[in-house]
Amino acid sequence: MMHMTFYWGRDVTLLFDSWKTDSWFSYSLTLIACLLFSVFYQYMEDRRLRFKLLSSSAVSNNADGAVDTTPLLKTKIFARGNRLGRVAGSVLFGINSALGYFLMLAIMSFNGGVFVAIVVGLAVGYLLFRSGDEEQVIAVDNPCACA
Repeated sequence: MMHMTFYWGRDVTLLFDSWKTDSWFSYSLTLIACLLFSVFYQYMEDRRLRFKLLSSSAVSNNADGAVDTTPLLKTKIFARGNRLGRVAGSVLFGINSALGYFLMLAIMSFNGGVFVAIVVGLAVGYLLFRSGDEEQVIAVDNPCACA
């Protein structure tokens, strides 16, 4: 039976029927995996935002290096050479969305240790990868967890 309230214990089934913990050792490895997975999520989100910032600044620059004065009329976005950048950005978005949903489903196991490990991992990942250069990344950052 699935728990519908938070519980503290070493017996947890996480994401798959085959991922069950029955000892303190396997539970500890699961918590470490959750922590590392959430740190990796923050790393990938930082890469995605920096790629988006880089591609948007590359689009708004003209060939001679001058900044485009009409940012709403970006005709280069539909140019043939930028399709690869758009596809790569879409792939990164898909990876980040999948990671975010896996983390959400792991928290929905309602195990207190899994919850704490994921929240601590997200905080550590934010500290390591996303807490610097706020003025550059804030333009493309979205607070929505699924965006």
